[in-house]
Amino acid sequence: MFKTLLIAIDGSELSELAQSHGLELAKTFGSQVFLVHVTPPWSSLVVGDAVVMYPPADFETSMSKAAHNLLKKAAEKFAAAGIPVEIIHTTDPQAHKAIVETAKAKGCDLIIMGSHGRHGLAGLMLGSVATKTVTHAHVPVLICRT
Repeated sequence: MFKTLLIAIDGSELSELAQSHGLELAKTFGSQVFLVHVTPPWSSLVVGDAVVMYPPADFETSMSKAAHNLLKKAAEKFAAAGIPVEIIHTTDPQAHKAIVETAKAKGCDLIIMGSHGRHGLAGLMLGSVATKTVTHAHVPVLICRT
């Protein structure tokens, strides 16, 4: 049924849950798996008259290294189960757009991700990557929550 899965990971417990569900679905359906981690692009922080800057090259190196480590650790679980996996690190200020675009580019027929389930004022203020992904996705989205 689901032959190509995209699993969005961020290192959280809910992300671990999404990986577990994705692993089981991939075993059941013999699916190929793409693991994606989205990081924000470099930016400076302006507060009043002060500008806080993290050197762009250092930021990119740090984010890339952290993403690679996170993705590699997750990929090892799938590889150990004999499931084909490809890791993808991408940068976008709006994670949901990168997730949806990656799913389209890779021909995925299911997106799997965790959600903290924020709603009300917290959901409005913080936004929800999961909600935005569901809204914009062209394929089903499996949301994993505790």
